Amino acid sequence: MSREKILSLLLEQGDSYVSGEAMSRTLGISRAAVWKAIEALRQEGYEIQSATKRGYRLERAPDRVREGELAGPLSGCHVGSRLICLDVIDSTNTEAKRQAMAGASDGLVILSEEQTGGRGRLGRSFQSPRGTGLYLSALLRPSLPPQEVVDFTAWVAVAVCDGIQAACGVRPRIKWTNDIVLGGRKLCGILTELGLEGESNALDYLITGIGVNVNQRTEDFLPEVRPIAVSLAQELGRPVRRAELAVEIIRALDRMYAGFPDNKAEYLARYRADCLTPGNQVQLITPVSREEAFALEIDDQFRLVVEYPDGRRAALSAGEVSVRGIAQIFPVRLTKRSQHYRIAVA
Repeated sequence: MSREKILSLLLEQGDSYVSGEAMSRTLGISRAAVWKAIEALRQEGYEIQSATKRGYRLERAPDRVREGELAGPLSGCHVGSRLICLDVIDSTNTEAKRQAMAGASDGLVILSEEQTGGRGRLGRSFQSPRGTGLYLSALLRPSLPPQEVVDFTAWVAVAVCDGIQAACGVRPRIKWTNDIVLGGRKLCGILTELGLEGESNALDYLITGIGVNVNQRTEDFLPEVRPIAVSLAQELGRPVRRAELAVEIIRALDRMYAGFPDNKAEYLARYRADCLTPGNQVQLITPVSREEAFALEIDDQFRLVVEYPDGRRAALSAGEVSVRGIAQIFPVRLTKRSQHYRIAVA
Protein backbone atom coordinates (compact mmCIF):
# COMPACT_ATOMS: atom_id res chain seq x y z
CA MET A 1 0.00 0.00 0.00
CA SER A 2 2.94 2.36 0.64
CA ARG A 3 3.94 1.99 -3.00
CA GLU A 4 0.55 3.18 -4.19
CA LYS A 5 0.57 6.19 -1.88
CA ILE A 6 4.13 7.08 -2.87
CA LEU A 7 3.19 6.78 -6.54
CA SER A 8 0.17 9.00 -6.01
CA LEU A 9 2.33 11.66 -4.34
CA LEU A 10 4.86 11.57 -7.18
CA LEU A 11 2.11 11.95 -9.77
CA GLU A 12 0.60 14.88 -7.89
CA GLN A 13 3.95 16.71 -8.04
CA GLY A 14 4.16 16.48 -11.84
CA ASP A 15 7.54 17.83 -12.93
CA SER A 16 8.48 18.96 -9.43
CA TYR A 17 10.55 17.09 -6.88
CA VAL A 18 9.18 15.87 -3.56
CA SER A 19 11.55 15.06 -0.73
CA GLY A 20 11.70 11.76 1.06
CA GLU A 21 11.19 13.65 4.30
CA ALA A 22 7.99 15.25 3.01
CA MET A 23 6.64 11.88 1.86
CA SER A 24 7.59 10.32 5.19
CA ARG A 25 5.79 13.07 7.08
CA THR A 26 2.69 13.07 4.81
CA LEU A 27 2.23 9.30 4.92
CA GLY A 28 3.35 8.71 8.48
CA ILE A 29 6.00 6.17 7.50
CA SER A 30 9.76 6.00 7.96
CA ARG A 31 12.31 7.34 5.47
CA ALA A 32 13.48 3.75 5.02
CA ALA A 33 9.94 2.71 4.05
CA VAL A 34 9.83 5.55 1.50
CA TRP A 35 13.12 4.39 -0.02
CA LYS A 36 11.94 0.76 -0.20
CA ALA A 37 8.72 1.84 -1.95
CA ILE A 38 10.70 3.95 -4.45
CA GLU A 39 12.99 1.02 -5.23
CA ALA A 40 10.03 -1.33 -5.64
CA LEU A 41 8.41 1.09 -8.10
CA ARG A 42 11.65 1.28 -10.06
CA GLN A 43 11.72 -2.49 -10.27
CA GLU A 44 8.23 -2.34 -11.77
CA GLY A 45 9.38 -0.04 -14.55
CA TYR A 46 8.76 3.42 -13.09
CA GLU A 47 11.60 5.80 -13.94
CA ILE A 48 12.12 7.88 -10.81
CA GLN A 49 14.89 10.46 -10.70
CA SER A 50 16.55 11.32 -7.40
CA ALA A 51 18.52 14.46 -6.62
CA THR A 52 20.41 15.40 -3.48
CA LYS A 53 18.54 17.91 -1.30
CA ARG A 54 15.62 17.90 -3.76
CA GLY A 55 14.10 14.45 -3.47
CA TYR A 56 12.37 12.35 -6.10
CA ARG A 57 10.61 13.04 -9.37
CA LEU A 58 8.67 10.66 -11.62
CA GLU A 59 10.12 10.80 -15.13
CA ARG A 60 8.20 8.04 -16.87
CA ALA A 61 5.57 5.47 -15.96
CA PRO A 62 4.69 2.14 -17.59
CA ASP A 63 1.17 1.62 -18.91
CA ARG A 64 -0.33 0.12 -15.78
CA VAL A 65 -3.77 0.44 -14.19
CA ARG A 66 -3.16 0.71 -10.46
CA GLU A 67 -4.52 2.50 -7.44
CA GLY A 68 -1.60 4.91 -7.15
CA GLU A 69 -2.37 6.34 -10.58
CA LEU A 70 -6.14 6.47 -10.13
CA ALA A 71 -6.82 7.51 -6.54
CA GLY A 72 -5.68 11.13 -6.83
CA PRO A 73 -7.65 12.04 -10.00
CA LEU A 74 -10.72 10.25 -8.62
CA SER A 75 -10.69 12.14 -5.34
CA GLY A 76 -14.22 13.37 -4.64
CA CYS A 77 -15.93 10.73 -6.79
CA HIS A 78 -18.39 8.35 -5.18
CA VAL A 79 -18.00 5.72 -7.89
CA GLY A 80 -14.33 4.86 -7.49
CA SER A 81 -14.11 6.01 -3.87
CA ARG A 82 -12.72 2.55 -3.19
CA LEU A 83 -10.55 0.78 -5.74
CA ILE A 84 -9.29 -2.78 -6.05
CA CYS A 85 -6.61 -3.06 -8.72
CA LEU A 86 -5.55 -6.60 -9.56
CA ASP A 87 -2.85 -8.18 -11.69
CA VAL A 88 -5.04 -11.05 -12.87
CA ILE A 89 -8.55 -12.25 -12.04
CA ASP A 90 -11.05 -14.66 -13.51
CA SER A 91 -13.54 -11.86 -14.15
CA THR A 92 -13.95 -8.41 -12.63
CA ASN A 93 -17.74 -8.93 -12.61
CA THR A 94 -17.33 -12.22 -10.76
CA GLU A 95 -15.01 -10.58 -8.24
CA ALA A 96 -17.50 -7.73 -7.82
CA LYS A 97 -20.17 -10.32 -7.00
CA ARG A 98 -17.88 -11.88 -4.41
CA GLN A 99 -17.25 -8.46 -2.91
CA ALA A 100 -20.99 -7.70 -2.90
CA MET A 101 -21.74 -10.95 -1.08
CA ALA A 102 -19.07 -10.01 1.47
CA GLY A 103 -20.81 -6.70 2.13
CA ALA A 104 -18.75 -4.30 0.02
CA SER A 105 -20.21 -0.82 -0.17
CA ASP A 106 -21.72 1.18 -3.00
CA GLY A 107 -19.17 2.72 -5.37
CA LEU A 108 -16.45 0.05 -5.33
CA VAL A 109 -14.59 -0.30 -8.64
CA ILE A 110 -12.52 -3.38 -9.48
CA LEU A 111 -9.90 -3.28 -12.25
CA SER A 112 -7.55 -5.95 -13.54
CA GLU A 113 -4.64 -6.11 -15.95
CA GLU A 114 -5.93 -9.43 -17.26
CA GLN A 115 -9.04 -11.60 -17.07
CA THR A 116 -8.75 -15.35 -17.49
CA GLY A 117 -12.50 -15.86 -17.66
CA GLY A 118 -13.89 -12.60 -18.99
CA ARG A 119 -17.60 -12.86 -19.76
CA GLY A 120 -19.89 -11.22 -22.25
CA ARG A 121 -23.64 -11.42 -22.39
CA LEU A 122 -25.45 -14.76 -22.70
CA GLY A 123 -22.44 -16.43 -21.11
CA ARG A 124 -20.11 -15.79 -24.03
CA SER A 125 -16.41 -15.31 -23.38
CA PHE A 126 -14.76 -11.89 -23.64
CA GLN A 127 -11.15 -11.85 -24.79
CA SER A 128 -9.13 -10.02 -22.13
CA PRO A 129 -5.40 -10.08 -22.97
CA ARG A 130 -2.89 -8.82 -20.46
CA GLY A 131 -1.84 -5.19 -20.48
CA THR A 132 -3.70 -4.12 -23.62
CA GLY A 133 -7.32 -3.57 -22.59
CA LEU A 134 -9.22 -1.87 -19.83
CA TYR A 135 -11.30 -4.26 -17.72
CA LEU A 136 -13.33 -2.85 -14.85
CA SER A 137 -16.52 -3.47 -12.89
CA ALA A 138 -18.43 -1.08 -10.64
CA LEU A 139 -20.47 -2.34 -7.70
CA LEU A 140 -23.52 -0.17 -7.06
CA ARG A 141 -26.34 -0.39 -4.54
CA PRO A 142 -29.06 2.04 -5.68
CA SER A 143 -32.10 2.27 -3.43
CA LEU A 144 -34.51 1.45 -6.23
CA PRO A 145 -36.87 -1.40 -7.13
CA PRO A 146 -35.51 -3.78 -9.80
CA GLN A 147 -37.93 -2.48 -12.44
CA GLU A 148 -36.37 0.98 -12.14
CA VAL A 149 -32.95 -0.20 -13.34
CA VAL A 150 -33.91 -2.11 -16.50
CA ASP A 151 -32.48 0.66 -18.71
CA PHE A 152 -29.35 1.21 -16.60
CA THR A 153 -27.03 -0.35 -19.18
CA ALA A 154 -28.12 2.21 -21.77
CA TRP A 155 -27.11 4.98 -19.34
CA VAL A 156 -23.74 3.25 -18.86
CA ALA A 157 -23.22 3.17 -22.64
CA VAL A 158 -23.58 6.96 -22.81
CA ALA A 159 -21.19 7.36 -19.87
CA VAL A 160 -18.59 5.13 -21.54
CA CYS A 161 -18.80 7.25 -24.70
CA ASP A 162 -18.31 10.34 -22.51
CA GLY A 163 -15.23 8.84 -20.87
CA ILE A 164 -13.63 7.76 -24.14
CA GLN A 165 -14.26 11.18 -25.66
CA ALA A 166 -12.74 12.94 -22.64
CA ALA A 167 -9.63 10.75 -22.69
CA CYS A 168 -9.09 10.37 -26.43
CA GLY A 169 -10.90 13.20 -28.19
CA VAL A 170 -13.04 10.87 -30.28
CA ARG A 171 -16.64 9.90 -29.55
CA PRO A 172 -17.69 6.35 -30.45
CA ARG A 173 -21.25 5.33 -31.28
CA ILE A 174 -23.68 2.95 -29.62
CA LYS A 175 -25.15 -0.05 -31.39
CA TRP A 176 -28.42 -0.92 -29.68
CA THR A 177 -28.53 -1.76 -26.97
CA ASN A 178 -25.10 -1.30 -25.44
CA ASP A 179 -22.22 -2.18 -27.72
CA ILE A 180 -19.73 0.63 -28.28
CA VAL A 181 -18.41 0.83 -31.84
CA LEU A 182 -15.75 2.93 -33.52
CA GLY A 183 -15.04 3.00 -37.22
CA GLY A 184 -17.69 0.35 -37.81
CA ARG A 185 -16.15 -2.22 -35.46
CA LYS A 186 -16.68 -3.22 -31.83
CA LEU A 187 -14.57 -1.27 -29.37
CA CYS A 188 -16.19 -2.04 -26.03
CA GLY A 189 -18.64 -4.43 -24.41
CA ILE A 190 -20.82 -3.79 -21.37
CA LEU A 191 -22.31 -6.44 -19.09
CA THR A 192 -24.74 -5.42 -16.34
CA GLU A 193 -25.85 -7.94 -13.73
CA LEU A 194 -27.97 -7.54 -10.63
CA GLY A 195 -28.54 -9.40 -7.41
CA LEU A 196 -31.85 -9.63 -5.56
CA GLU A 197 -32.48 -10.24 -1.89
CA GLY A 198 -33.74 -13.76 -1.35
CA GLU A 199 -37.07 -13.20 0.39
CA SER A 200 -38.17 -9.75 -0.71
CA ASN A 201 -36.78 -9.75 -4.26
CA ALA A 202 -35.58 -6.22 -3.56
CA LEU A 203 -32.52 -5.02 -5.42
CA ASP A 204 -29.40 -5.87 -3.43
CA TYR A 205 -26.67 -4.79 -5.86
CA LEU A 206 -26.03 -3.82 -9.43
CA ILE A 207 -22.76 -4.60 -11.21
CA THR A 208 -21.75 -3.05 -14.49
CA GLY A 209 -18.73 -4.52 -16.23
CA ILE A 210 -16.88 -2.66 -18.98
CA GLY A 211 -14.24 -4.06 -21.30
CA VAL A 212 -12.50 -1.67 -23.72
CA ASN A 213 -10.03 -2.62 -26.45
CA VAL A 214 -7.31 -0.02 -25.85
CA ASN A 215 -3.88 -0.87 -27.24
CA GLN A 216 -4.40 -4.14 -29.07
CA ARG A 217 -2.74 -4.64 -32.42
CA THR A 218 -4.38 -6.67 -35.17
CA GLU A 219 -2.40 -9.77 -34.21
CA ASP A 220 -3.58 -9.46 -30.59
CA PHE A 221 -7.15 -10.32 -31.59
CA LEU A 222 -8.21 -13.87 -32.28
CA PRO A 223 -8.42 -14.51 -36.05
CA GLU A 224 -12.19 -14.91 -35.97
CA VAL A 225 -12.75 -11.45 -34.43
CA ARG A 226 -10.11 -9.43 -36.27
CA PRO A 227 -12.53 -8.22 -38.98
CA ILE A 228 -15.08 -7.05 -36.42
CA ALA A 229 -13.06 -5.75 -33.43
CA VAL A 230 -10.98 -2.62 -33.09
CA SER A 231 -8.84 -0.91 -30.47
CA LEU A 232 -8.45 2.76 -29.70
CA ALA A 233 -4.78 2.57 -30.70
CA GLN A 234 -5.72 1.18 -34.12
CA GLU A 235 -8.21 3.95 -34.78
CA LEU A 236 -6.15 6.79 -33.31
CA GLY A 237 -2.79 5.66 -34.65
CA ARG A 238 -1.18 6.04 -31.23
CA PRO A 239 -1.15 4.23 -27.87
CA VAL A 240 -3.53 5.32 -25.13
CA ARG A 241 -2.60 5.35 -21.44
CA ARG A 242 -5.08 3.00 -19.85
CA ALA A 243 -4.94 4.69 -16.44
CA GLU A 244 -6.03 8.00 -17.97
CA LEU A 245 -8.85 6.26 -19.83
CA ALA A 246 -9.93 4.48 -16.63
CA VAL A 247 -10.07 7.79 -14.75
CA GLU A 248 -12.27 9.43 -17.38
CA ILE A 249 -14.66 6.48 -17.68
CA ILE A 250 -15.03 6.20 -13.89
CA ARG A 251 -15.63 9.95 -13.63
CA ALA A 252 -18.32 9.68 -16.30
CA LEU A 253 -19.90 6.75 -14.45
CA ASP A 254 -19.86 8.80 -11.26
CA ARG A 255 -21.66 11.70 -12.94
CA MET A 256 -24.19 9.36 -14.53
CA TYR A 257 -24.89 7.48 -11.29
CA ALA A 258 -25.39 10.74 -9.39
CA GLY A 259 -28.21 11.61 -11.79
CA PHE A 260 -29.82 8.18 -12.06
CA PRO A 261 -32.77 7.91 -12.58
CA ASP A 262 -33.78 11.59 -12.27
CA ASN A 263 -31.84 12.73 -15.36
CA LYS A 264 -33.55 10.26 -17.68
CA ALA A 265 -34.60 12.87 -20.25
CA GLU A 266 -30.99 14.02 -20.66
CA TYR A 267 -29.52 10.54 -21.01
CA LEU A 268 -32.32 9.35 -23.30
CA ALA A 269 -31.69 12.27 -25.65
CA ARG A 270 -27.96 11.59 -25.62
CA TYR A 271 -28.49 7.86 -26.15
CA ARG A 272 -30.67 8.59 -29.17
CA ALA A 273 -27.98 10.89 -30.55
CA ASP A 274 -25.26 8.26 -30.10
CA CYS A 275 -27.21 5.20 -31.26
CA LEU A 276 -26.67 4.26 -34.91
CA THR A 277 -29.25 1.46 -35.21
CA PRO A 278 -32.44 3.40 -36.11
CA GLY A 279 -32.83 3.98 -39.82
CA ASN A 280 -31.53 0.54 -40.80
CA GLN A 281 -33.18 -2.58 -42.15
CA VAL A 282 -33.01 -5.35 -39.55
CA GLN A 283 -33.66 -9.04 -39.37
CA LEU A 284 -35.31 -10.55 -36.29
CA ILE A 285 -34.14 -14.09 -35.72
CA THR A 286 -35.72 -16.58 -33.35
CA PRO A 287 -34.75 -20.26 -33.05
CA VAL A 288 -37.49 -21.12 -35.56
CA SER A 289 -37.94 -18.12 -37.84
CA ARG A 290 -36.52 -14.97 -39.39
CA GLU A 291 -38.46 -11.78 -39.93
CA GLU A 292 -37.46 -8.65 -41.80
CA ALA A 293 -38.18 -5.29 -40.21
CA PHE A 294 -37.05 -1.68 -40.26
CA ALA A 295 -35.56 -0.01 -37.17
CA LEU A 296 -37.52 3.19 -36.63
CA GLU A 297 -36.47 4.79 -33.37
CA ILE A 298 -35.53 4.47 -29.72
CA ASP A 299 -38.64 4.90 -27.58
CA ASP A 300 -38.92 6.52 -24.15
CA GLN A 301 -37.95 3.22 -22.45
CA PHE A 302 -34.75 2.84 -24.51
CA ARG A 303 -36.44 0.09 -26.55
CA LEU A 304 -35.89 -0.34 -30.28
CA VAL A 305 -39.08 0.26 -32.26
CA VAL A 306 -39.26 -1.73 -35.48
CA GLU A 307 -41.81 -1.93 -38.27
CA TYR A 308 -42.59 -5.14 -40.17
CA PRO A 309 -43.36 -5.20 -43.90
CA ASP A 310 -47.09 -5.58 -43.16
CA GLY A 311 -47.10 -2.38 -41.09
CA ARG A 312 -47.08 -3.97 -37.64
CA ARG A 313 -44.81 -2.31 -35.09
CA ALA A 314 -43.06 -3.73 -32.03
CA ALA A 315 -40.87 -2.29 -29.27
CA LEU A 316 -37.99 -4.67 -28.52
CA SER A 317 -36.42 -4.64 -25.09
CA ALA A 318 -33.31 -6.55 -26.12
CA GLY A 319 -31.80 -8.68 -28.85
CA GLU A 320 -28.70 -9.13 -30.98
CA VAL A 321 -28.00 -6.34 -33.43
CA SER A 322 -25.82 -6.11 -36.51
CA VAL A 323 -25.85 -2.83 -38.43
CA ARG A 324 -24.91 -2.54 -42.10
CA GLY A 325 -21.13 -2.37 -42.26
CA ILE A 326 -20.69 -4.03 -38.89
CA ALA A 327 -20.20 -7.75 -39.25
CA GLN A 328 -20.72 -9.04 -35.75
CA ILE A 329 -24.03 -9.96 -34.13
CA PHE A 330 -23.79 -8.90 -30.50
CA PRO A 331 -25.78 -10.61 -27.74
CA VAL A 332 -28.09 -8.76 -25.38
CA ARG A 333 -29.84 -10.26 -22.40
CA LEU A 334 -33.61 -10.08 -22.79
CA THR A 335 -36.06 -8.93 -20.17
CA LYS A 336 -39.20 -10.85 -19.33
CA ARG A 337 -41.22 -8.43 -21.43
CA SER A 338 -39.79 -9.59 -24.74
CA GLN A 339 -39.24 -12.81 -26.62
CA HIS A 340 -35.68 -14.00 -27.21
CA TYR A 341 -34.81 -12.35 -30.50
CA ARG A 342 -31.58 -12.09 -32.33
CA ILE A 343 -31.54 -8.99 -34.49
CA ALA A 344 -29.33 -8.67 -37.53
CA VAL A 345 -29.28 -5.54 -39.64
CA ALA A 346 -28.87 -6.27 -43.33
